[in-house]
Amino acid sequence: MYEQIKEQAKNAVCELLSETQPKSGQIVVIGCSSSEIVGGNIGKASAPEVAEAVLGETLSVLRNRGLYLAAQCCEHLNRALVIEREAAEKFGYEAVAAVPKPKAGGSFAAAAYLAFKDPVLVEHVRASAGLDIGCTMIGMHLRDVAVPLRLKNNRVGEALVLAAKTRPKYIGGPRAQYE
Repeated sequence: MYEQIKEQAKNAVCELLSETQPKSGQIVVIGCSSSEIVGGNIGKASAPEVAEAVLGETLSVLRNRGLYLAAQCCEHLNRALVIEREAAEKFGYEAVAAVPKPKAGGSFAAAAYLAFKDPVLVEHVRASAGLDIGCTMIGMHLRDVAVPLRLKNNRVGEALVLAAKTRPKYIGGPRAQYE
């Protein structure tokens, strides 16, 4: 089971990056419900070992491409995000005082907190792309204009995988021209 979940997570994040082409140094947000992956309802069947498997694959791919992971916490921490302190400082995000745990923050965020070199929690980011594994509602952490992506790799275990990229806003009137 873990090998299949690892492969599905890796395929989903690789497809997201292929579709979005983020630049090195950008943030990619991932929300992940281990409960949904194992076939339970979000927040009701936490599976830390499943979250660790997904984190291991996704974090490796992102780090290899020079990207920062923002791991979204669950609603009990108001969907705050675990990021590297370096990223928080680079983007001017203020750290908040909390530490995610599997039943209070979510298994994925808790695993990220343990795996990161120097983790902090922040309330918000403005990511250029995101992956939502199990309907975790990552939209609040994307830039203003999110564009849904339909991935071929749209399942991790039993969880539905949604993805989004962002684009600059179109502003101006009838005389405006866009690239």
